[in-house]
Amino acid sequence: MFRQHAGLYMPAIVAMTHNSAIKALSDRLRARGKSGKQIIFAAMRKLLHIAYGVLKSGECFDAQRALAH
Repeated sequence: MFRQHAGLYMPAIVAMTHNSAIKALSDRLRARGKSGKQIIFAAMRKLLHIAYGVLKSGECFDAQRALAH
């Protein structure tokens, strides 16, 4: 199963450091006691959602919109 998502692994790791929306997600999940692998997969999923939203709307990335729950 991990091979299917291999293309998003490194972007998710970098986003957990530099993207405020992904960093907030990572911090929330870590506080809930989730494992590292679960946090990385959640970050990959969040990146997919962000990319889809940007492509669908045609607007630039907005961190405030990405932080909305």
